Amino acid sequence: MLSYQHAYHAGNFADVHKHLTLYAVQQHMLRKKTPVTFIDTHAGRGLYPLAAEETRRLDEYRQGVLPLWQQRARLTADPLLAAWLAAVSRAQEAEGRLSHYPGSPWWLIEALREADRALLFELHPGEHDHLAELPLPPGARRLHGDGLSGLVQRLPVVTPRLCVLIDPSYERKTEYREVAETVLAVMRKVRHAVVLVWYPLLPAARHLELLEGIRDGGLRKVWRSELTLREPDEQRGMFGSGMLVVNPPWGLDEALAAAMVHIAPLLGDACRYRADWWVEE
Repeated sequence: MLSYQHAYHAGNFADVHKHLTLYAVQQHMLRKKTPVTFIDTHAGRGLYPLAAEETRRLDEYRQGVLPLWQQRARLTADPLLAAWLAAVSRAQEAEGRLSHYPGSPWWLIEALREADRALLFELHPGEHDHLAELPLPPGARRLHGDGLSGLVQRLPVVTPRLCVLIDPSYERKTEYREVAETVLAVMRKVRHAVVLVWYPLLPAARHLELLEGIRDGGLRKVWRSELTLREPDEQRGMFGSGMLVVNPPWGLDEALAAAMVHIAPLLGDACRYRADWWVEE
């Protein structure tokens, strides 16, 4: 099944949660000179015009990146959030106007150094065609194929360090189990890898299979954060966004918590953020 296209949801609250976490991890890893390979298993288009027909159909960015963008002059006190919004600004066609939302490939290559590498997997033919429009630096490659199997097949990588983003659509129920199995396979091959996993919070609570699969795998250092727009109920649709980070950089939890103090109120009165060491050392 390949019907999912992220353009319908670009820039929503889950993107803010996911990409702010990714940005914080990436910036921490880039403090060291040692090269890093970044792998995106479900890359999508890379850059999403907010005026596109698909995005305008739901306008989810209006309860996501837009209120942060509108208040960016007042959000400079938090260093992580200010730097993230400055990066969002660099993705725009005109200064001061929010016209595009950068997807995960853009975030991964925006700060790529000469010795770093990036592998961007996308299986959907149409989405891969859109990804081909994103200019890539010499160290980055786009790959048309299944990101979960492709990730494992390309391990270990040539660089001393590895950072992976796993962000599927979860169209298929089996993807929750497959993601857990992939994370465990990665950690068996590259024990020091930093792995980020995004998952949706839906009324059916199928994400619990993913969480239980990772917990049963015996990993010792896993941090979890969740951003919810409302309490779970019988309504259809995603009510929250979840992130797992295996081997998180030191200070990630505090940096995200500080940023979310400013973000949550802008996303609605019912918006809540919580985080914990879901698996402790």
